[in-house]
Amino acid sequence: MADKRIDWQGDSYREVCAFPDAARRDAGFQLGFVQQGMQAADWKSMPSIGSGVQEIRINTGGAFRIIYIAKYEEAIYVLHAFQKKSRRTAKKDIELARKRLNDVECRRKNDGY
Repeated sequence: MADKRIDWQGDSYREVCAFPDAARRDAGFQLGFVQQGMQAADWKSMPSIGSGVQEIRINTGGAFRIIYIAKYEEAIYVLHAFQKKSRRTAKKDIELARKRLNDVECRRKNDGY
């Protein structure tokens, strides 16, 4: 099975690149697992954003999160990446991921998926 491509939404790639070295390295490993059809080592379902949306939890030198959807055959869509500052995910982070998911779904519909 070939690795699924990653489609980075908005500034999510830049945000992951800005993670500290250890967190960025872990993010790469965890996304690699997802590309191969496996689950990340530490993940959580995010139904508040959308059906099939998941969050990779990285706790290396801080709390970092990558929100993505991998249920589509053509790609893994990374919707948002950020450093978590409090116990609950900030409303602005959830709303941004929701908006980007909506954009992905609209684009997929227009492209005939």
